Amino acid sequence: MAADSIDTEAALPAAHGQRSHDQPSRAVGTVGRRILLANVVAEIGIVVTGGLVRLTGSGLGCPTWPECTDDRLVPVRTQSEGLHAFIEFGNRLLTFAVLAAALAALVVVLRPWLAGRLSSVTALGSRGSVRRPLVWLALAVNVGIVAQAVLGGITVLLDLHPATVAAHFLLSMAMIAAAYLLYRRAAEHDDHPVTVVVRSELRWVSYALVAFGIVVLVLGTAVTGSGPHSGDADVIARFDLDVRMISWLHADVVLVFLGLALAYTLGARLSGAPKQAVHAGLTLIAACLAQGLLGYAQYFTGVPVPLVALHVFGACLVWVATLAVALSTRVRG
Repeated sequence: MAADSIDTEAALPAAHGQRSHDQPSRAVGTVGRRILLANVVAEIGIVVTGGLVRLTGSGLGCPTWPECTDDRLVPVRTQSEGLHAFIEFGNRLLTFAVLAAALAALVVVLRPWLAGRLSSVTALGSRGSVRRPLVWLALAVNVGIVAQAVLGGITVLLDLHPATVAAHFLLSMAMIAAAYLLYRRAAEHDDHPVTVVVRSELRWVSYALVAFGIVVLVLGTAVTGSGPHSGDADVIARFDLDVRMISWLHADVVLVFLGLALAYTLGARLSGAPKQAVHAGLTLIAACLAQGLLGYAQYFTGVPVPLVALHVFGACLVWVATLAVALSTRVRG
């Protein structure tokens, strides 16, 4: 084991954010980190509110796009969709709040360049202080929001076809991943290559967790697309799948995922991995157990709306916890 292990004590300075004196800190600061965290929260929030739109049967509350009616951008009291129109339109408005958070995150990572421009520093000199990986991640979130708006419009125009609804959700998961990676990467003081601080086997298990996490999310959309909550009170568009069969397949893959989380955490604990790796594994296990209980509870109680909404929120948390495990296996520097 000693031959395969990483000297964790040698990696502690990087893990605690220390650096040599010839490497100035390029972290975004406390305020910047809070803005980036708000960006993650906003991305998760829009997923949950979008789920509530579907669960209340308001997916076609605004039956066209980008207008809410054939001739108005906003809903009117006299339209046949009634309250559903205002629920759907409210979720559309929340997109602007999410966009504001994403733009604020982009400003945070571009701050050195912007400060240089404002102080008449040459563009060439100011570019050197901008961390390009952070810029690309921030741009990915902003581009994703635009893509979500377009995909949301297509989903409405196709009367909530389950394939487009699933794509809408999975794109949201990708955006949450980009926002969370941006938040974590910005806390690091530089962009040096990473140093792995766990055994190589655990590193591969963390990759497997991410891969199986994606499979769990995809199967979850298949369950949703085959179940009773189509997204609209009148238009019923469903996958031609046996909801019982696909639900149990989803549950089986979740059990494999949980087994990997247990194996990772136990391996990290027994191999003397840094506390950050062990804690990340324990957090993922707790999130998985809570999500599993919610999943079985909603299945055996006829998928009530409150439990389904919590399950959507739980899916976001499990996804973030999975990414945290993968990131806990290394430090940068």
